[in-house]
Amino acid sequence: MKTQIPVKQGDRVEVNITGLGSSGEGVGKYEGFTVFVKGALPEEKVQATITLVKKSYAVGRLEQVITSSTQRVQPQCPVYEECGGCQLQHLSYAGQLDAKRQQVQDALTRIGHIEAQALPVLGAADPWHYRNKMQFPAAQNAEGQLQIGCYATATHNVINTDGCLISKEANNAILTTVRKWMEHYNISAYDEKTGKGMVRHVMGRVGVHSGEVMAVIITSGYDLPHRATLVKWLQQYVPGLVSVVQNINKKQTNVVMGSKTRVLWGAESIKDSLGSLSFNIAAQAFFQVNSEQAEKLYNKALEYAALSGDETVVDVYCGTGTISLYMARHAKKVYGIEIVAPAIENAKRNAEENKCANAEFILGDAAVELPKLLDSGVSPDVVLVDPPRAGCEERVLAAIAKVAPRRIVYVSCSPASLARDLRYLEEHGYKTMLVQPVDMFPMTSHVENVCLVERA
Repeated sequence: MKTQIPVKQGDRVEVNITGLGSSGEGVGKYEGFTVFVKGALPEEKVQATITLVKKSYAVGRLEQVITSSTQRVQPQCPVYEECGGCQLQHLSYAGQLDAKRQQVQDALTRIGHIEAQALPVLGAADPWHYRNKMQFPAAQNAEGQLQIGCYATATHNVINTDGCLISKEANNAILTTVRKWMEHYNISAYDEKTGKGMVRHVMGRVGVHSGEVMAVIITSGYDLPHRATLVKWLQQYVPGLVSVVQNINKKQTNVVMGSKTRVLWGAESIKDSLGSLSFNIAAQAFFQVNSEQAEKLYNKALEYAALSGDETVVDVYCGTGTISLYMARHAKKVYGIEIVAPAIENAKRNAEENKCANAEFILGDAAVELPKLLDSGVSPDVVLVDPPRAGCEERVLAAIAKVAPRRIVYVSCSPASLARDLRYLEEHGYKTMLVQPVDMFPMTSHVENVCLVERA
């Protein structure tokens, strides 16, 4: 018998919210049918207008909060309702940490059928102004006015702003200075539909521990009129500025940066550190965007690895080698494996600059390279994995299980793919011991995790 869907598009209904979805939206029931309501919080009764109906759920637009959560707060950002950058500013920070722990726990229980309990989330001392890198898109609105800011939720419509509350202040200073320069000289913003216009994005990078700042202007062509004035104004208005860079992206694409970069003034990179390690960060280099919380994450990973100095560690998705090098100071030998060639080159350079002679980086597919290491006589005591959002490929997990390390330290940015991969490892001779969420991205729905998995 076909189940009757109790709502249709345009209906106004009252929904009791019981939890938060993975994108920070309220999740509740109306006559037993699941309804997602953006802006609603657990323990609230809300009135919502149904905007979308599917077989197993509906989406509603929040019209009124009838019973308010004790954790509801007034968002600090003036464009929060329109902007897609943050999802949880209307929830107190303590409430955010509780919700993120619950999100991880639900994934472990429902997806992975894992017995381990998610620990309380490691929160930030200051949940504002933490992003050391920001990319602000530029556009013109229908009236021809310049817009620089952030994209509206699930669109490429630019919401105009003079600054972002989760970005370092120097990045906001770069935004306002470039805006002033564009308006003064009538420099055009890029139009994604037509492919015309000069400035595509305005980017800032801040060395949190060094105080060094880089301004990057991403353009659709090589020629940049009045660039001397731009450099002069940035020097005047951006404290700590050591680099002004132009990145050229001529392709009609949503990818932010192109392959060509030229220095307009100053250094080609800025310096920053994580723990005792120092890094040169170029315009296109990967570096954790929350330096303070990254240190907490890496220290926890190091704690779970429990290194005494005699161990061999393999970092399966090593990227630019930051966690590999963090481990290298405490291990006998670290091997990093990564399939992206520029990342491996960065990792090798980082190892050299930090004098980590016991770190070796291998370009290749982990599923192929892990068995090769085993065949060559390398027997890792600890395997570290920090995969993309989709998680580990099954053949990589199979290779790890075959290598049979004593401990696996799993770093993840997706509770769902983490839970799935932990289930696989538990079915292949391992047990999940500890799951520690870390709030790398306050005010957003994202949560990072570091897990200790031991051979059963």
